[in-house]
Amino acid sequence: MVLSHRLGIRCVTREDGPESPLLLACDEAGELEFGPTGRKATGARMYHPELIRHPDSCPALVLNADYTPLSYYPLSLWPWQTAIKAMFLERVDIVAHYEREVHSPSVALKLPSVIALRQFVRPNEYPAFTRFNLFLRDKFRCVYCGSGKELTFDHVLPRAKGGRTTWENVATACAPCNLRKGGRTPGEAHMHIMREPIRPTSWQLQDHGRAFPPNHLHDSWRDYLYWDVELEP
Repeated sequence: MVLSHRLGIRCVTREDGPESPLLLACDEAGELEFGPTGRKATGARMYHPELIRHPDSCPALVLNADYTPLSYYPLSLWPWQTAIKAMFLERVDIVAHYEREVHSPSVALKLPSVIALRQFVRPNEYPAFTRFNLFLRDKFRCVYCGSGKELTFDHVLPRAKGGRTTWENVATACAPCNLRKGGRTPGEAHMHIMREPIRPTSWQLQDHGRAFPPNHLHDSWRDYLYWDVELEP
């Protein structure tokens, strides 16, 4: 049995029979053709799903040199072009591949699905003060009622009373709670704050990010990701 590729599809040539070789290939529409007659297959299409997926849907999971993800949320992913460029520059090691290949006139290359940096990147001790990181610190929940809808940010000590825009004075709040609190302190508004705002470390944010796994995880990524979700029995 001989394996070849056409349009990124695995093709098989059977040479073990007494008759003419049976050629399996795919046309432009992805349908199978039989041998020299080009007769279309009428049954189910026979291909590995990864062989026809567009390269842009094949990102590489990026691991630090210690084989932990650079980031959990958002998950550290590079597009395939960046991953291959880093590979040729010898900045990363290839840990796992997709079945999907890209081709040049002389080379067929499987797209990397997991890569590891050769030099360790030490994360900053503290993350940047951004709206996203603020929501992630509070796990995308209002600190007053626990809602995850219509999220905004609130100055615990209102700016009109001298409150500053800092990690320690800004918290995630839903729009109804923010409106109810207005320009008052939580005590004045008779609102209990569930979590006092703090300046988180980068490690704390990454730990919180494990509670939000993406909708799709490629099988080759799972050995390097640890999510804060219930394990299957």
